[in-house]
Amino acid sequence: MKGRKTRSFSGVMCSGFEDACIASTKLQPNNKREPTPLTSPAGYVSRRGVDLLHDPATNKGTAFTEAERDALGLRGLLPAHVQAQQEQVKRVLANLRRESTPLERYIFLIALLDRNETLFYRTLVDHIEEIVPLIYTPTVGQACQEYSNIFRRTRGLFVTANDRGRVAEVLRNWPERDVRVIVVTDGERVLGLGDLGANGMGIPVGKLILYSACAGIPPSQCLPVTIDVGTNNTALLADPLYLGLNQRRIRGEEYDSLLHEFMSAATEVFPRALIQFEDFAHNNAFRLLKKYRESVCSFNDDMQGTAAVALAGLYGALRITGGSLADQRLVFFGAGEAGIGIANLVVAAMAEKGLSQSAARTRCWFVDSKGLVVSNRDDLAEHKRSFAHDHEFLSDGAAIVEAIKPTVLVGVTGKAGVFSHRILEAAAKVNTRPIIFALSNPTSVAECTGEEAYRWTNGRAIFASGSPFDPVRIGDQKFVPAQGNNVYIFPGVGLGVIACASRLVTNEMFLAAAHALAQQVSQTDLNEGRVYPRLSAIREVSVSVAAAVVETARRQNLATREIPGDINSHIRSMMFEPNYPVYA
Repeated sequence: MKGRKTRSFSGVMCSGFEDACIASTKLQPNNKREPTPLTSPAGYVSRRGVDLLHDPATNKGTAFTEAERDALGLRGLLPAHVQAQQEQVKRVLANLRRESTPLERYIFLIALLDRNETLFYRTLVDHIEEIVPLIYTPTVGQACQEYSNIFRRTRGLFVTANDRGRVAEVLRNWPERDVRVIVVTDGERVLGLGDLGANGMGIPVGKLILYSACAGIPPSQCLPVTIDVGTNNTALLADPLYLGLNQRRIRGEEYDSLLHEFMSAATEVFPRALIQFEDFAHNNAFRLLKKYRESVCSFNDDMQGTAAVALAGLYGALRITGGSLADQRLVFFGAGEAGIGIANLVVAAMAEKGLSQSAARTRCWFVDSKGLVVSNRDDLAEHKRSFAHDHEFLSDGAAIVEAIKPTVLVGVTGKAGVFSHRILEAAAKVNTRPIIFALSNPTSVAECTGEEAYRWTNGRAIFASGSPFDPVRIGDQKFVPAQGNNVYIFPGVGLGVIACASRLVTNEMFLAAAHALAQQVSQTDLNEGRVYPRLSAIREVSVSVAAAVVETARRQNLATREIPGDINSHIRSMMFEPNYPVYA
């Protein structure tokens, strides 16, 4: 028997994702793999027996029906009991919860993904608040640190410094052709953990899992890439188990030419793909975004995604405190790509309210590793200079807060404890309701904990963090810390860009995404002190963000595909649901 027709792509039910229902490939004479849509009359599943069970995209495990077991050569290869998918989910959760540490649970979940892709996504989508912290922040930080030690099966592509001149050939080794989202890193600034080299692959893998779970982008259309140019992490270079190039990082022209070759090859091999830059070091992040944002459909999540999440959180906080955005004064602790990205988007949002760009910039102040960023300093990197204001130089954090009197503190330092007792007390002295955003992650590098923020401001802080914190009780009051997770933004942005086939990704799209996210925060959320919606609502949040992106792309004449009728309904119809296919 050559194969069986089915109604899905890669074991995941589709309900209309344009050109998305891709399952198997046929080798053409030109050696290019062309997708065969399983929804077409010629659709088939090409595997049988143990091959079907060993392919995570087609495996249903104990959920194969009696008829499927007979038709596909599975009789005897599975236990007798046919289980519904929800029965399988219950077993997964029971086993997951038996694991004693977050890292062990991460390993368990990735093993499930490698074994049964559809069951993995069904479990994740149905229990997203429990599992996202295990599959992404904060656990993914430790998973990256341990990547070479816990490596089981490759996911994604490694493009190395030794591949110069043949990057397109490497990309063509990827078995899928209809790639719509690429997340690429060089592993130099992984979360707040620094240079992890090739171990940083855990980040693009995790981000793309969230694209699929939170925005319904089919997994077959997602490609994680690590550009392995070496590492300057001496511990990794001395580790015999390290899996990356055992050399120090290449720099300068050698680095730039490799990255340019990658960008050119990616747009050639995957012409419909959105490229997301992730966890590049500051200098490279700024340069790469500036170089490619006007010519390639691309964005930097650390800068633009983080900025939109922070701005949305600020809109939510102002619904609690009152006042307008234009009246706020922000002090950023940390002057890297995340802080500058947030400030630039805040400036753009203030300009929407009528402030001039120069006036809006005076509302944003920065503190770097040496102290307050002021105009008379001669040691400032270029990206800091537009936020260097006339003021005496100060190096003490509490003194800076007392002098500048910010309404908002934003922590993007990657250093634990930066928001000290003195700093938070100072913020509470100059504000009735200080807004405290400790955005660094993982948890080990957060500027302060939720409990510290609430306790050291006498319960008056409006707090959000990059990593999750448990609810805090002070006396009769219960405070629920909000997590300013980029998952609220980047999957929806990607979904919107794909839906309308936008030629570029613009700052205006992130402004629109921030507004859309802020509108999803309910009064119940605000009453608990939450400035973001519950993660359980993430798929609807992604629909709203995607619709805002589509509308913006239309206004900017960037959309190359028209969406008929109701945008939100059309976008929902595009999103895959992780339900088993029927092989019949």
